[in-house]
Amino acid sequence: MIDRTGLAGFLRSRREALQPEDVGLPRGARRRTAGLRREEVAALCHMSVDYYSRLERERGPQPSEQMLASIAQGLHLARVERDHLFRLAGHRPPVAGVAGEHISPGLLRVLDRLGDTPAEIVTELGETLRQTALGVALTGDSTRFTGPERSLGFRWFTVPAVRERYAPQEHAFLGRMYASGLREIVALRGPGSRAAQLADLLLVRSGEFRRLWEAHEVGLRPNEVKHFVHPEAGGMELHCQRLVDPDCLHSLMVYTAVPGTESHERLRLLAAVAPPV
Repeated sequence: MIDRTGLAGFLRSRREALQPEDVGLPRGARRRTAGLRREEVAALCHMSVDYYSRLERERGPQPSEQMLASIAQGLHLARVERDHLFRLAGHRPPVAGVAGEHISPGLLRVLDRLGDTPAEIVTELGETLRQTALGVALTGDSTRFTGPERSLGFRWFTVPAVRERYAPQEHAFLGRMYASGLREIVALRGPGSRAAQLADLLLVRSGEFRRLWEAHEVGLRPNEVKHFVHPEAGGMELHCQRLVDPDCLHSLMVYTAVPGTESHERLRLLAAVAPPV
């Protein structure tokens, strides 16, 4: 059963422990609240202020597991704190494993400080969990997809428009790389895994994927330098650095241009018009 008093107290304590800069928000000159305001937490958790406020006041309905996951991510909870939150709300915590989507607070803090850089956090299946505003401007909002299409590798073979953001000379290699990477994950996770389900779907839907899959190629890794084609900014040569969270195997991908190059100037101009996320 839900422990409303314990849940309310835990939420207040976590909110008051966070500072605006911890979650990528400006502090402002007239802040008197200890920690974050309720409206700031509600925005971070993608819920109404009224809903979140009622939880802190020991009121409202029992939060769903999906809502709790949003709260845990918005409050930058560590995994043990997330599990405690679920128990207070009367739910069994998610089963631990690499397929989870809970991003570690440390990785989120790094992403929050990359406001002027294209960056994203992705799962081992290429599912984008978070993007910076400039990341969205560069490749589009990759977090909006649902089902199998959440995986970039899946979209590569089933949604032709995806390839328009990547230089044509890299298409053949990228197709081989996605098929190779998926084959390795299937072998690692087993025949009943989500990776295996993606492979089965692609074998039905894509002749190109079937051809590459039958080659049994493994070991291909992304090139450090990637060539993007933006519809307004044009072509850009960007270096990709990858930081892996060892606990859940999420990857933080950061894209930068060499200072003084045309790509650097185009990226700077793109940053000037990128909408906030």
